[in-house]
Amino acid sequence: MKIIGIHDSDDTSFPNLALMKLSAFHKQKGDQVEFFLPIMSSLYDKIYSSKVFSWTRSQEYLPKITIKGGTGYNIFNNLPDKIEHICPDYDLYNIKYSMGFLTRGCIRKCSWCIVPEKEGSIIAHADIKEFARHKDIVLMDNNVLSISHGIKQIEKIIKLGLRIDFNQGLDPRLIDSITAKLLSKVKWLSPIRLSCDTSAQIPIIQKAVTLLRWYNTKPTNFFVYVLVKDVPDALERIKFLKGLGLEPFAQPYRDQKNTKPTIEQRRFSRWVNHKAIFKTVQWENYGCFKKRKNLIKELRCFKVSK
Repeated sequence: MKIIGIHDSDDTSFPNLALMKLSAFHKQKGDQVEFFLPIMSSLYDKIYSSKVFSWTRSQEYLPKITIKGGTGYNIFNNLPDKIEHICPDYDLYNIKYSMGFLTRGCIRKCSWCIVPEKEGSIIAHADIKEFARHKDIVLMDNNVLSISHGIKQIEKIIKLGLRIDFNQGLDPRLIDSITAKLLSKVKWLSPIRLSCDTSAQIPIIQKAVTLLRWYNTKPTNFFVYVLVKDVPDALERIKFLKGLGLEPFAQPYRDQKNTKPTIEQRRFSRWVNHKAIFKTVQWENYGCFKKRKNLIKELRCFKVSK
């Protein structure tokens, strides 16, 4: 029996799928798997570190023997097929839902997205039964509606009665009457996720949402990713989405060189994503609101100090 150290480099609450698969692989071999502790470094026979985001800081304490993988380290790192197609060890993160990919790649070639370079065009990847061990499933496909395998898998999910969340969003350009009717039969784990990354997508989003609502898709609320590159342009999209009764989520633009978002992009995203403020304060007044909020804090501190 070997002792395997698992290291999740990203500081997020989202489980790392690759690490769960590595854990499952080693547990099948009878190995002991545990999260990496620096103080125990000398005791591990193998150490795996996975990093999803390129902006995650490097951990200098990791030993040189560490096997590193994930887009954050190298976009071309992939698991061997015997590990890629194993059912993940959900106990590693103690989660009560399943995770996986039905498809890999994407038919789009958006300049801000690394998927076309990393995974290429869309291909069939797995059957839902390969990794589904719960009624609730989080799917991470980038464009599941663009391939017949994805559509067939959605039909299968409906028959199995599973609740799903396509957490990377669905492509609204591919939602027509037939697709909308199919999606209306799905049991959704969370609001349906769409994306509106350019102003050209505004009429497309409107058509997709109209069709989904026409077929009485439940839940009736929609979550929309909004790429924030040019703030005035993003503001127009946000206003439109709010007018449709959709829930926008702003994502500050980062290029493939990992250039940090500007202060304005970050401020705008904070305004959009802080729902209590977003629903009560206009963007044009947000700066004044923050100054007033800071002034109130200062006055409170002044009263305490007195």
